[in-house]
This record gives sequence, structure tokens and C-alpha cells, in this order.
Amino acid sequence: MSKEKSVDNKKNGVLNKIWQSEDMSSNSFWREAYAYLLVIVGSALFAVGDVMFSNPYLLAPGGTWGLSNVLSTVFGWQISITAICMDIPLLIIGTIILGPKFGVKTVVSTILIFVFAWILEHTWGYNPVVHIGDFVTTQPADLTDYNLVPHSDENGGTGLWFKPDYVINTLVTGLIYGAAIGLIFRSGATSGGSDIVSMIIHKYTKISLGTLVMIVDGCITLSTFIAFKEVRLPIYSIVVIAIESFMIDLIVDGLKTHKTMFIVTDRVDTVRDYIINDLKRGGTCFSGTGLFNGVERKMVYVTLERADMVRLRSHLYELDPDAFVNVMNSSEILGKGFKALPKE
Repeated sequence: MSKEKSVDNKKNGVLNKIWQSEDMSSNSFWREAYAYLLVIVGSALFAVGDVMFSNPYLLAPGGTWGLSNVLSTVFGWQISITAICMDIPLLIIGTIILGPKFGVKTVVSTILIFVFAWILEHTWGYNPVVHIGDFVTTQPADLTDYNLVPHSDENGGTGLWFKPDYVINTLVTGLIYGAAIGLIFRSGATSGGSDIVSMIIHKYTKISLGTLVMIVDGCITLSTFIAFKEVRLPIYSIVVIAIESFMIDLIVDGLKTHKTMFIVTDRVDTVRDYIINDLKRGGTCFSGTGLFNGVERKMVYVTLERADMVRLRSHLYELDPDAFVNVMNSSEILGKGFKALPKE
């Protein structure tokens, strides 16, 4: 090879590395931009769910914002100010005790939720979106079917009366909260807030973190009964948490449309042929030894879409009536034939 060609090849190699580096940098930038977009949208949705749906119905589905709803109604404090006065110290204390594990996005999300909630409080007020009929400006003679929106204006007014629709509002509140927190989780941020209290207690007591989160949020939810003496309020708040949890799983993990099957069979070739030729899918076969009698058997590991899993399961008796099958949900499948592996 001539010296000139060698120099050209080296130049091309250097240029390729630069282009690859720029491409990776560009991808990294857009991923971060997308993550912060999720933080912004999620924070805005959270503020909407709290100020416009949760607070007017006196709900407190856990967290510092749920507790702020109760304190706001009882003492007349502004929700956003009350929540941020709890969130910021908790973040500082959590960072000191647990270390810097919360990240910049969590801090950004905390501040953005405060900003969006503050804007809504001064533009929309605490008026509900979901209600039956029109608002009533004077106290109705019969209060049986009415709720009062406290502090609905900035002039210290007593508020507006409205007929509530608890079922629809609870459903919508759970969906909004779940979508908001799910987007924040997808961005790589955490919820912070009262969860930090659970993390700190977990560090010193070793009680399950999940148990502690349930205890802390449960106490906040029950505070609505203590403050307002209505048993339906904590019940509706718990329903909000249940719907919220479903939505978070849906957004973070997506619809669990894939199933993973472990098939222990003595007719591995028959099962293999059906998977490859009829379902047009691949899989992995490996050997295992039974615990009961010590006999070595083959096991097929395969991940399928739900429809293909149903087809394989329905034909499995014909393929091997003595097969043993374990079917599991698969929330995320990465690799060839499925979702591409992340580059970073």
C-alpha cells in the first residue's frame, strides 16, 4: 500500500471517529431533551390533578401534596407554598442522610410542580372541573348534595357551592396523577416528597420500603377522615392511588403484550418445529435436571406476543401432553426481533 493511501485511510478513520462521536453526542442531547420534556409535561399534569381535581373534592392520595390539600382546607394555606415548604427540606435532609441519589431531574420536577400549581391557584383557583350542574354563589338551603369550594377567590370569599360527582372525579384524578408520575418516572426522576421519609426510616429500621411507603401514604390518606369526619374521603383517595398505580405501570412498562414461556418437555424437537415453522419465532433450548427423580430433561425458553402464546398453549397438548409450562408477563423485551438495545 502506498504512503498516500495509508495517510488517506488514517484520515478517514479519524473522520469516522469524529462523526460517530458527534452522532453519539447528538443522540445523547436529544435523549436528555426528551427526558426533560417528560419532566415538564408530567409536572404540569401533576399540578392540574392536584389543584383542579384532588383538592376541590378534599382528596389526599398520599405524598406531601396530599397532605398539603388537607392543611390548605383546614388552615387556608396555599397548597403550592405548603408543599414546597415540605419538599425542599425533605430533599435536603434526604441528600444528607441518603446521599445524592435523587438527581437533577427530581429537583427540577419538584420546582416545576410548585410553579405550575402556583399559576393554577392564581388563575383557576380551587374550583373543580368535574361537577353536576352550575356553581351556586350563595349557600343552598339544603346542603345534602352540595360541597363548598373554600378560598375560591383572592379576596377572601367564602367560596362556591357545587354538586360533586365523586365517582367520575376519582377516576379522572387517578388517571391524571398516574400519567403525571409515570412520565416523571420515565424521565429518570423520582417522586421525592414523602417517599424520602420512607427511605430514611428504611435505612435505620430495615422495614420493607414498600411497606413503609404504604404506611406513610396511608396515614396521609386517613388524615382526610380525621380532618373532615367523612369516611368516603379516604376510600376515594385509596381508589385514586389504585388507579394511579395502574397508570404508572402502563406508562413505565407499557402494555404487557409479551409472554415468556418455560416449557419442560421430552419432545423438544416437536415443540421446536412448531415454534420455528408455525409461529415464525426463535427461542432457546437448554437442559435441566428434575429435583424429584434426577432425570435430565430439555427446557424451551421462548418469548412471544400474547396471540402467539395462546396458539402455542392451545397446541401444546398435541405436541407433548406431559409437558410442564410456566407462563410469565414480560414488561420489557430487548434484543433482536423486539425492542432495540439502548446504545448507552
